[in-house]
Formats: sequence, structure tokens, C-alpha cells
Amino acid sequence: MVKVITYGTYDLLHYGHIRLLERAKALGDYLIVGVTSDDYDKSRGKINNQQSLMERIAAVKATGIADEIIVEEYEGQKIDDIRRYGADIFTVGSDWVGKFDYLNEYCKVVYLPRTEGISSSELRAEKRKLAIGTIGNGLLCQKFIREMQFVNGVEYRACDSSLEGVDAVYVASHPERHYDDVRGALLKGKHVICESPVALSAARYRELSALAREKSLILIDSIKTAYSTAYSRLLLVAKSGRIGEIVSVDCACTSLADGVFEAGKDLRSKQNSICAWGPTAMLPIFQLLGTEYRSCRIVTRLLNRELGFDGFTKLDFVFDKAVASARIGKAAKTEGELVITGTKGYIYVPAPWWKTDYFELRFEDPTQNQRHFYQLDGEGIRYEIVAFAKAVESGKQLFYLDESCSRSIVDVIETFRNGNYTEI
Repeated sequence: MVKVITYGTYDLLHYGHIRLLERAKALGDYLIVGVTSDDYDKSRGKINNQQSLMERIAAVKATGIADEIIVEEYEGQKIDDIRRYGADIFTVGSDWVGKFDYLNEYCKVVYLPRTEGISSSELRAEKRKLAIGTIGNGLLCQKFIREMQFVNGVEYRACDSSLEGVDAVYVASHPERHYDDVRGALLKGKHVICESPVALSAARYRELSALAREKSLILIDSIKTAYSTAYSRLLLVAKSGRIGEIVSVDCACTSLADGVFEAGKDLRSKQNSICAWGPTAMLPIFQLLGTEYRSCRIVTRLLNRELGFDGFTKLDFVFDKAVASARIGKAAKTEGELVITGTKGYIYVPAPWWKTDYFELRFEDPTQNQRHFYQLDGEGIRYEIVAFAKAVESGKQLFYLDESCSRSIVDVIETFRNGNYTEI
């Protein structure tokens, strides 16, 4: 029996895929098809698959061509699979000519001609053309626009205050303007992804959320960390019980880049610490411990009391069975790490944890420690663009960051703005 093995993503399975599988099957007697996992695709720069791994496997199975389907999850797996399954022939499309010649040491390599004029990337682009405009901060908008280039079917389109010609907008204005900018966009029928906090009061946040639902529009919080692979996996591991019951979440987010601490700086155009860093710092706290906290104590050091501009703020939460703390600052600097403490061990994420591609599980017995590495591209911004576009296409809100979390972030910021803090 001649065994043939091939690999692919098989997103939006089309005639070209089927023809390639048929040609592969004709090379031998038994065809093994490797379907790449979402995580491995991300590591190769393919971040905008329209279908989940299970949907793609089901589509390949439905063709009836494959005798066996496996999942490709890591670099170098092809060699392992060829040995494990005793493959005689490795085959792939001709657009990869020369790329897999190194496998000739293990089996015969055959490059098959692809069906011209058919591409999953083109199908994705045709299926989902989403024009996104931007409002606000030049640097943040430039980053967002740059990352859009990596997502098929999404394009940047310049717009004025009328928002004509766009389907959606990215709002990165000063937090004081978020409510007006988001509300204006929703009233014009545009989907919105807004830098957190979406509003500065709970009442206004509820109003915007209700308006989005009324008009069947997507409104999501732009905290890029929430969409990164490493952070998502970290949440799953922490909630799985691997480190036992979570009793504490502690993190820090600080920066001095704005130079806001310098004498004579005009603070009116700057974001204070709690708006700039608070949403990111509170993200793992609310996503791991929930939003039903007993109390929140805020201690702050103000740079300008009239403006309520904090240079450094510490948040301390008490939950029923856990505690949490967050240190945030634009006029102070500390180690930007995240530590999740459990009854069996803890998770450590080194600085800057909000851009992590790596975290560790640590236990009393160090031989049980584990390190986890994941791909991170574009600081996570391109991942949130993909998620936003999928939400617009499906008409469903995202699971990455639910409304209760966004609302709780706004609640804490409103508490600060109302002066309910201890000043140092």
C-alpha cells in the first residue's frame, strides 16, 4: 500500500482544494490529510480563517477523499508524521515548490499544480469587504491602519465627520470624547470598536450599548490584550484548576512615554493614568474573578487635582473568595508583570504582560513547572481587527470581552472621577 500525506488549512473549502485532494489521492492507495490548527496558522501569519478547526475538518471529511484526517499543530510535525504513519509520498500545491525539498530524505516529495483562479484568500476578501475609518489619536490610528493591511477583506478608508463611505469606525479620541464619537457613529449606522473606556459613566455606557442593540450594530471595547493568543490561553489554564482555586490576581501597568510628569506639561490633551492603563489592568481581574466584587479601594497620587489627573493609582479589590490589585501610572514606573495566585501553584507573566507571548506555570515542586509560548503579531491589534470583522459579519458580540467586563471597567473609572479615592 502506498501512503500519501498532505497538509492545508482548507478554510472555505472550494473546488481548488477538492481537485488538489483528488490528485493527491491518485498518487497512492491511502490519503492522510493534515488540517492545520488555528494556533499553528497564527504562527505562520494566517490569522483570519473564517472557519473553526472543527468546521474545516468536517468539510474535508465530507469530501470523502481523505482516508484519515490528522491535526497539524507545530513546526516540524511533518517529519514526525511521515515517520509515524509510514508515508511514502508527501505532496502539496505547486505554489510551495522547493519549500519542502528537505522532506526527500524521508519520502518522495511531489508538488501538484493548483487550480488557477481559485483562492481562499480571495474568497475571504470577496465575502467580507469591511471599510473601516478612524477617529482620534494619530499614533493609535496609524497602528490600527497598519495592522488592517494584514487582514483580508478589511480595508482602511479615510472619512470625515459625516462618516460616509465606511461601514465601521475605530475610535481612539480622548476619553472625554468617546461618548459623543461613539454615539454619533452608531446614530449614523456604523459599527464601532472603541479604545477603552467606551464611556466615562455607567449610565452613558448603558445608553450606548442599548443604542447599538437597537440598531443591530456591533460595539466592542478595544483592549488589544484580550484578543492575543497567549492571554486567551492563560485564562483557560487559570480557570481549568491547574493552579487550584484562584485567590489573588496582581498586575502592574505603567509608562513614562508621555512625559506627563514634566513641569509645564499641558495635561488637558493627555489621558490620565486610570483611563490610559486602568482598562488593561482590570481586564484579567474581572475576567478571572468576575465583576461582583465586595469593595474597591482606590489610592491615588494626583498631578493635577482640578483635572483629576492621576500620575499613579492603586486599585485594591475584595471578592468573596479572592483579592486583586492593580498598579497603574504614567508618572511612575514599576515592573509590568502579572501574577495569578492559586491554592496549588501560580501563573507568572513577565513584563510587559499585556503584550505577552509567553507565561509560566510554577509549583512548589519546580520539576512540575511549565512554560507556554505563543505567537504575537502586531501587539494583538490585528487579532482584534479579525475578531471585530467576524462579529460584524455574524451580527454577534464577541466572547473575548463581554459587556459586564466593559461595564465594570467604566464603573471603577466613574468612581475615581467622582472623587471616591484616598489621595497620597
